[in-house]
Amino acid sequence: MNTIFSKPFLITLFLKQNKHHQHSVLGHTLKVAYSAVRMKHYRFIIPALFHDVGKPYSAYQDDGDKLDGTYSFTNHEELSWHIVKRWFFLSDWTKDVIRYHYLVRDMHLCEKRGKTARLNRIQKRWDKLSPELREDLKLFLMIDDAGK
Repeated sequence: MNTIFSKPFLITLFLKQNKHHQHSVLGHTLKVAYSAVRMKHYRFIIPALFHDVGKPYSAYQDDGDKLDGTYSFTNHEELSWHIVKRWFFLSDWTKDVIRYHYLVRDMHLCEKRGKTARLNRIQKRWDKLSPELREDLKLFLMIDDAGK
C-alpha cells in the first residue's frame, strides 16, 4: 500500500491513471461528481466524491503499465470502502455504492474474458445485494463512465 508521499500515490492522484481514464484520480472524481449533477442524479454526488479514495493507495505498475507509464488499481473499491466504513457522516447506502461500484464492470469483464470462476464469485456477491442497490450500482456505473 502506498503512502501519501509516495510517487505512485502523487502521480495517480494529480497526474494520470491508466488507458481507461483521461484524468488523474482527483480529476476523474470531480468529473464524476459533475456528471451526477449534470445528469440530475444528485444523490450520487457524495458517493462520486469518495468512490475512488483508495485508488492512490492501491496504485502499482505491472510490466505492461511500466511500458506505457500508467498504473493499475486492483481492489481499489474494497480499499476505498475500508477507508470510509467508519466515517459517521456517510450513509450506509453511500458506503455500499463505494464498496460495490465496480461489481457491474467486473462481471462484464469476466464474461468477456471467460473467467468463469471469478464471475461465479462476483455473481454470488451481486445476488446478495438488494434489487434497489443493484439498480443504483448500474446507474452509478453510467455516471462513473461519464467522468472518464
